[in-house]
Amino acid sequence: MTEKTPDLDKYATLNIPGHDPIILPILKGTMGPEVIDIRALGKNGYFTYDPGFVSTASCSSRITFIDGAKGVLLYRGYPIDQLANKANYLQVCYLLLKGELPNKTQYKEFEYKVIHHTLIHEQITSLFNAFRRDSHPMAIMCGIAGALSAFYHDNLDIYDPEHRERTAIRLIAKIPTLAAMAYKYSIGHPFVYPRNDLSYAGNFLYMMFSTPCEPYKVNPVIERALDKIFILHADHEQNASTSSVRLAGSSGANPYACIAAGIASLWGPAHGGANEACLRMLEQIGTVDRIPEFIARAKDRNDPFRLSGFGHRVYKTYDPRAVVMRQTCHEVLNELKIKDHPILDVATELEKIALSDEYFIERHLYPNVDFYSGIILNAIGIPTSMFTVIFALARTIGWISHWNEMQEMPESRIGRPRQIYIGKPLRNVKVLGNR
Repeated sequence: MTEKTPDLDKYATLNIPGHDPIILPILKGTMGPEVIDIRALGKNGYFTYDPGFVSTASCSSRITFIDGAKGVLLYRGYPIDQLANKANYLQVCYLLLKGELPNKTQYKEFEYKVIHHTLIHEQITSLFNAFRRDSHPMAIMCGIAGALSAFYHDNLDIYDPEHRERTAIRLIAKIPTLAAMAYKYSIGHPFVYPRNDLSYAGNFLYMMFSTPCEPYKVNPVIERALDKIFILHADHEQNASTSSVRLAGSSGANPYACIAAGIASLWGPAHGGANEACLRMLEQIGTVDRIPEFIARAKDRNDPFRLSGFGHRVYKTYDPRAVVMRQTCHEVLNELKIKDHPILDVATELEKIALSDEYFIERHLYPNVDFYSGIILNAIGIPTSMFTVIFALARTIGWISHWNEMQEMPESRIGRPRQIYIGKPLRNVKVLGNR
């Protein structure tokens, strides 16, 4: 973001009774709305009240741009649909981390580094035994991700660019291995080690679904669909989990601890758990003949039921990721030749209704990326409990890119939000016998 010298059109004046006018510069980024710089308020004894920070820019960033009104999502300036259709996930990882798409030589070098860091320290496998078999995989991921700093503490100088890049490579490479292990542990299967001859998405499918009993062949349609899911979830600006990573990182915490903070934040049903909530909703509806009942409930303001997987807090039109995911979803269903599947039948009918019913159209309640990705993951056999884990896997590159960018920004400082205190005023403590 470029700060310009205030002129008649580029500053705001805040007039507070009994106080001199406060001049607030107006900043302009490459794209998006102009922003009022309120840092001068603190010097004058004031600060702003903004629950959820929905009207506050906590940082400047070059990574991702969103225009919710127009349905635009750009990674480093590139439209998300072009990246999903013309690149693969590791190319997008390179882009988010380094700022430009790689050429063939750069890509081969980057791919080699990632592939040859997928294996984890063997002692880490013993940590899984500390968890109950029925633990939610996200609980395991929170613990194991944070523990990585105990095994890879040789490159934790956050001020060293080489250390930061090596750590980024390790995280991109090892999180899929840990995610697959969390799944295998939950079903009592032996861990499957990564293979260097498979693609990033193909390797994850192999570690998830292969067993020592028989050979496993990766389906290229499923492989590409999963790769697109990774791309579409790689970053999404300053959302709750990314902000958590940045806030943890602002204290100087090591990157593994910061990623663990992001995973914990993502776990919430209002964030990364949305596609899991969507599948549970489809299961609750159960059959196509019950859809009218639930549509009526969704339209009833007095009914607490809400349709999951429709609409988005940021996008006021069709989620650009959902446009890509919708096509991919139907490709997967056609490839798998799934027929008479109650959950998928319900999802298909709901999609038709949402795209044609005026109630949904007027309120911009289009099927979102969580709706379609949940259907795909369910169709290929990934259990609902793993949905958010896969989201975390894909978002790791976004988190580490923001963390890395933050270390390079001279204006970065430790996060310290303010509050409006509404508790008891000053009072004195009475001795126990007089209370």
